Amino acid sequence: MSEYHDPVLLSECLDGLNLNPKGVYVDVTFGGGGHSRAIVSKLEEGHLYAFDQDDDALKNEIDDDRFTLINANFRYLKSSLRMYGVKEIDGLLADLGVSSHQFDVADRGFSIRFEADLDMRMDQNSNLNAYKVINGYEQDELRNILKLYGELKRPGTIARVICEAKENKPIETVNELKDLLRSFAPKMQENKFFAQVFQAIRIEVNDELNVLREMLSQAQEILKPGGRLVVISYHSLEDRLVKNLIQKGNFEGELQQDFYGNKLLSFKKVSRKPILPTEEEIQRNNRARSAKLRVAEKL
Repeated sequence: MSEYHDPVLLSECLDGLNLNPKGVYVDVTFGGGGHSRAIVSKLEEGHLYAFDQDDDALKNEIDDDRFTLINANFRYLKSSLRMYGVKEIDGLLADLGVSSHQFDVADRGFSIRFEADLDMRMDQNSNLNAYKVINGYEQDELRNILKLYGELKRPGTIARVICEAKENKPIETVNELKDLLRSFAPKMQENKFFAQVFQAIRIEVNDELNVLREMLSQAQEILKPGGRLVVISYHSLEDRLVKNLIQKGNFEGELQQDFYGNKLLSFKKVSRKPILPTEEEIQRNNRARSAKLRVAEKL
């Protein structure tokens, strides 16, 4: 577990879950198991089900009768839990994004710090990787990805340069892609620029936003009234989906009402604003610097 990140906003997540020692909980992003271990330690007759699609995370499995690790993408939340006879839960935790372990293992291709093959798969058994996105997608597809998922300036020009280059030779590695796009990076902001490019490709490879929508929709169905939804996000695209669902009842952010003018909501906010890490936590754990925690209760 030492190779994995320290659990972000740990005490705040436990407070947000409002744990019942006899309750049933889900951690959809097990990773190194930091959050899960803390949850299990608070349970008596309760149970925690955790999800992780990354085979590396299986090495961190908790040996405890109160714990079950499910090796699956959390988009299969409901169907996977039904295999264990679970139809409703008391709380769900999601710590979104890429783990420090995935960033730190060079050959996974997530990090701009290391030379590696273009990969970026959270599920190493998946057929789609970053190489196939970069070298297989048409210019318009790449432009849309860079614009929507990376929120980059000049996405069309960047996509054109990639497509012109790959006509001569496939773009195979992290450094090849960085060298190709280096002229687009603003001075003193190179790391931010490349992080946006890699984020866009990674989201496409792992279908992250669609997966998040599917998981949140299912969480909305299986949480008991009074059950808690606790989500840590790390960029605006994730956070917007979570915020819209909690505050507006849908992902589009358009409040809907019934015939009598009642708001069609499934959740009420527990915290008025997103909970942010303290300066002390950021100094201790740099991964926490962009974290936003939202907590909601099922109506």
